[in-house]
Amino acid sequence: MTSPHDDAPRPPSWAAPSGTGAPPPETVPQPGPPAAPPPPPSGWGGQPPGGSGSWGPAAPPPPGISWRPQALQPGIIPLRPLGMGEIYDGAFRAVRANPRVMFGLAALVVTVAVILQSVIQWYVKGILAPQLTDLSADLDPSGQMGFAEQLGSSIGLLIAAPVTSIATTILTGLLIVSVSRSVLGQVATVGEVLRSWRVWLVVGFTFLSGIVILTVIAVLVTGVTLLAVNDQVALAVLVGLGGSLAFLVAAVWFTTRTLLVPPALMLEGKKFWPTITRAWRLTRGAFWRLFGIYLLTTILAGIIAQIIVFPATLIAQIALRDPTATSFGSVVVIGIATIIASTLSTTFVSSVVALLYIDVRMRREGLDVELARAAETAA
Repeated sequence: MTSPHDDAPRPPSWAAPSGTGAPPPETVPQPGPPAAPPPPPSGWGGQPPGGSGSWGPAAPPPPGISWRPQALQPGIIPLRPLGMGEIYDGAFRAVRANPRVMFGLAALVVTVAVILQSVIQWYVKGILAPQLTDLSADLDPSGQMGFAEQLGSSIGLLIAAPVTSIATTILTGLLIVSVSRSVLGQVATVGEVLRSWRVWLVVGFTFLSGIVILTVIAVLVTGVTLLAVNDQVALAVLVGLGGSLAFLVAAVWFTTRTLLVPPALMLEGKKFWPTITRAWRLTRGAFWRLFGIYLLTTILAGIIAQIIVFPATLIAQIALRDPTATSFGSVVVIGIATIIASTLSTTFVSSVVALLYIDVRMRREGLDVELARAAETAA
């Protein structure tokens, strides 16, 4: 494995998530007659000639056509640098390869998180709605618009956001373990995945990232507020718009450069800060590719979520005669839809991120060779 301070591509060691470790080291050859070369792995160099079951030399390619040996594929992806379509195909294959973890465990974690979020949202709305009624008397004198209920529900949802964020972070780390095992054609059990204590390193990194982001936002808001209070409205607007744009660009850049940190923390078995530094270095030269694929993945996940949640919201508003969608029945209906949507989107995004990490290492470090050895050793 490359050192965190060395970007030169070298064959790294693959820390197996299951704890099996890397393949045995090579031994020093002893003098003697040369040993016969081992047969090529299945899928290498064409089909067995004559149907005899023995592997012979591959037939030469037709004139003018370049030939490349077929990549070994013990699991959900071929062991070679991947295209975007192969990454998405591998994400769906990861779900089919281990539905008990990718759907079962994911649905369980998301369900617990959504229940806690709904309870907090309902409780906060019940406390704040009566107090907000007087404040919203000018905007909604009759109360038919349900402004107080909607505002109280939104505040409750904001307060409960850390619950779902932590749950999603934990789930992402656990699913990365399952995807990495599926690459080798292995199936991780629920117990093996839950024993992956390194997921707390991912939670720690997410927590630290959140503190940095909130600090930047607080500084920006404080600056704009001080300018507005001192009657420098034009400068406050300029700083607000410019600062918001700069923050958006910085957030996109930071998110992309740290995109591979969760899979690196889960799979490499190294210490916290060296792993973060190494994951940061892995994104060098691959920023735009990672950004494009992750952006498209996020958009697709958002579309999938809205396809499920939006009809549920309409049902709550029309069938339950609740225009504000804040009643108990509406919260239950929307909560069930949110569970389904969050399970699908989190599973899909986590699988793509894990495969992006493996793809980058195959491109830069020849990880495909070591994964092939690990697959043959486990076979």
